[in-house]
Amino acid sequence: MLSVVAEKLSLNAGERRWHRERRSAWLRLVALAILVVNLGLAGKQDSGIVHANVVVVYGVLTIIALILAELRRGTTWLSWFYVVMDAMLVVILFHEHLFAPGKDLDHTLTAPSLAIGFVLLTHVALRLRPVLVFLFSGLVILGWLALLTVAVEAYLGKGAAHALDWSAFLTEAALAAAFGFAALVCGLLTHDHNVLLSTAVLAERRRANLSRFFSPTVLTELQATGTSLDLGRREVAVMFVDLRGFTSLSETIPLEMLARLLAEFRELVTREVFAHGGMIDKFIGDGVMAAFGQPKSTADDAARALECAVHLSRRLHDWSEMRRRRGDVNPRAGIGLHFGTAIGGVLRSGSHDEFTLVGDAVNVAQRLERLCKPLDASIVASWEVVEAGDGRELTDWKYENGVEIEGRSRRMRIAYVPNEVGRVTGELIQQGVCR
Repeated sequence: MLSVVAEKLSLNAGERRWHRERRSAWLRLVALAILVVNLGLAGKQDSGIVHANVVVVYGVLTIIALILAELRRGTTWLSWFYVVMDAMLVVILFHEHLFAPGKDLDHTLTAPSLAIGFVLLTHVALRLRPVLVFLFSGLVILGWLALLTVAVEAYLGKGAAHALDWSAFLTEAALAAAFGFAALVCGLLTHDHNVLLSTAVLAERRRANLSRFFSPTVLTELQATGTSLDLGRREVAVMFVDLRGFTSLSETIPLEMLARLLAEFRELVTREVFAHGGMIDKFIGDGVMAAFGQPKSTADDAARALECAVHLSRRLHDWSEMRRRRGDVNPRAGIGLHFGTAIGGVLRSGSHDEFTLVGDAVNVAQRLERLCKPLDASIVASWEVVEAGDGRELTDWKYENGVEIEGRSRRMRIAYVPNEVGRVTGELIQQGVCR
């Protein structure tokens, strides 16, 4: 089922249609072979002629279907045309003897002819369209019963009611009922298949959509536990990662180099965030917003966020050095981190649903990241996340009290990791950011 779902997702509507048409056309060759064998079973000359004509017509239709399917030509109504023609051919095969007036009913060909009916029924079912199954079976049964009625009226019109073999007609009616039951089962199975496949495709699309935000481990847990992704207010650690000087850089380097730079940066950040059980909320140009504690808060969210920030900072430094050694641009990155209350979940807005995170914790984390430049720091974290993450004894961290944050009346205590450990940042005090 998973492989089928993956195939359905990888193909657009037009490609899926021609995939079905091509498969159906090649399967007609199998049915044609069965028809040829059935022709050899025809015991009477009249029956043989009818069978031969049916084989020729069916063969012509098969060749046309194959050519059109391989060339991807033809309109959507052709499938309806094939179904109607196949149904008419089956009716002819079932009761070719009825077209010879004056002869007694002969059921010696019922078994092989009926086999053709079931073969073509399953062939129609493989189109996975219940309406075509019911159209085919309905035409066959109606034609079948109509021919039986004509036969009965022909006998009655000759005054030969006493010569009628009513058991033969009852047998035909029973076979028609059996064929109708098989058609009903095929129709219901194709309907159930389509419902299940649609559900699986939607689930896979939902999983593919969520995989942009959550690691495979977290995503599997969400699906197993049925955790709600509706909007909710939770305690969460928010991280912003941003490349320094990217705007001016983007104006000077070729687009190919720019795209490769962003792809490498995003992949590195995503891999590290996922490794620490976090989620990617969104990509913002040269920045990434991540969160720990969504969609379900845990006791170690802040600790995992701190650990991720430290590891990510080292990875980004190594990545920058690697790019420098190979002669590429090597921008630095800054990380802002805060722990607080935020509103997170899936925000449904018509045709575009997206997991989002909003609130004061998000704004503070973003503004802390902006302090990386004046502080010449690789990480700037609020005291809230340090305290909640039990990181008060972190080595190589510097602390500042009374830091002014844009948009907030109250000053904050922060911790940061200088790009060069031990470097004095008195410039920040002169700018009035700290006191």
